[in-house]
Amino acid sequence: MRGHTLPRPETRALLGAAALVALVATAGSLSLSLGLGLVPCRLCWYQRILMYPLVLVIGVAAVEERPAVARTALPLVGLGAAIAAYHSWLQVTQTSCDLGTVSCIQVQYRVLGLTIPNLSLLAFCLVGAAVGLAWRRG
Repeated sequence: MRGHTLPRPETRALLGAAALVALVATAGSLSLSLGLGLVPCRLCWYQRILMYPLVLVIGVAAVEERPAVARTALPLVGLGAAIAAYHSWLQVTQTSCDLGTVSCIQVQYRVLGLTIPNLSLLAFCLVGAAVGLAWRRG
C-alpha cells in the first residue's frame, strides 16, 4: 500500500502500558469506593467518567496496533488531567467546596503521601505520555 507504514514494535508496548495504567487507576478507584466504602466527590466522578473508557479504547488499540487512537484518547486524558489538577489544587488551597454532598477538598485516603486526585493526575499524565509517544512513533 502506498503511503501506509507499519507500526513499530514499541507502539503495542506503549499502548499496552497506557491501557495497564488506566486499568490500575480504574481498579484502584473501584476498590476505594467498593472495598473501603469511600464515597467519591463530584470531581472524582468526573475523573472516573474520563478514565474508565480509556481502558477499553486504548486496550483495543494496543491489540490492533492503532496509534491513531490518540485522537480519541488524548482529549479524554487532557480533560481528566485538568480536572484532577484542579481537584488537587482545591485540596491544597481551599477550606470549603460545595460541589456536592461529599466535599472535594476532603482528603479521604493517601497512597505514598499522594491524595486520590494526585494519583488520578499522575495516571492521566502517564496515559497521555504513553499514548502521545505511541502516536508520534507510530
